[in-house]
Amino acid sequence: MVAIAGSPGAPHAAILGLGVFRPSRVVPNAEVIAAIDSSDEWIQQRSGIRQRRWATPEETVQMMSVAASREALERAGIAPAQVDCVVVATVSHLLQTPAVATAVAHELGTENAAAFDISAACAGFCHGISLAADMVRGGSAGHVLVIGVERLSDLTDLHDRGTAFIFADGAGAAVVGPSETPGIGPVVWGSDGEQFDLIRQREDWRDVVGTPTEPGSGVMPHLVMQGNPVFRWASFAMAKVGQQALDRAGVSADQLDVFVPHQANMRIIDAMARSMKLPERVRIARDIADQGNTSAASIPLALHRMIDEGEAHSGDLALLIAFGAGLAYAAQVVTVP
Repeated sequence: MVAIAGSPGAPHAAILGLGVFRPSRVVPNAEVIAAIDSSDEWIQQRSGIRQRRWATPEETVQMMSVAASREALERAGIAPAQVDCVVVATVSHLLQTPAVATAVAHELGTENAAAFDISAACAGFCHGISLAADMVRGGSAGHVLVIGVERLSDLTDLHDRGTAFIFADGAGAAVVGPSETPGIGPVVWGSDGEQFDLIRQREDWRDVVGTPTEPGSGVMPHLVMQGNPVFRWASFAMAKVGQQALDRAGVSADQLDVFVPHQANMRIIDAMARSMKLPERVRIARDIADQGNTSAASIPLALHRMIDEGEAHSGDLALLIAFGAGLAYAAQVVTVP
């Protein structure tokens, strides 16, 4: 019997570089309150958001992905030709096929890298980091580019009081590659499909397109969310997931330097930190105040801001945790690049 040859991988994997793209258009609360009969004070009390970024027509999912990726590659000191796989986490690439990852890989100048999109909503980036770490350690890729990108403004109903002020646009990218020491801890991930309807796209594409005799309205499908149940679930269930990720990585809360949760809501962030009993010295990402909720892009955007502002330093231990539609979730401890 002929044995199948294996593909020896690296002993460990780590995030080698991080890059982001923030859209140029800044949208303060004052621009969204009239359509939802609200106020700046109400939005800040409910979510912690002061302003958000919305993409211009030129700032497409592909353009933002490429811009973030170029910075990540530069910071990692990796050439595009060294990238063996491109993973894009997004729910707002509006073509069902082909995957935007293939176009991103080509524009960056990779040499026929494997490329695919994943749909895990706000948890997509953490899913991608786990997949990339497994690829590097398993030998199927030397370096993997993981991108979280969204243009949620395309899917936002500006008259929906529950969501119009929340969602935003942007992109974050990470280069995952080999490391002599563990830089990405074991993932804790899962889903709670029983609560599938809590966050979802309201319309089916068939409802929009319609039929030859009953054409659709031409209105884009929009995201809807049942805010209170999501708040209760995320605030407490995700604290348990975060603790499991710490335990699997062999790290205690006292040893943690940085906490980077999905930037969904400032009150959820605070509730998770309290539930996990994080020490006051642990620095917590609060990018949502000026960026809004960018779904799969929120964690790389938030971590990048902390690095640039001196709140996170190379070698720090950071807990990443994300949750979103599905209800899908994922968490892992990583070393800050």
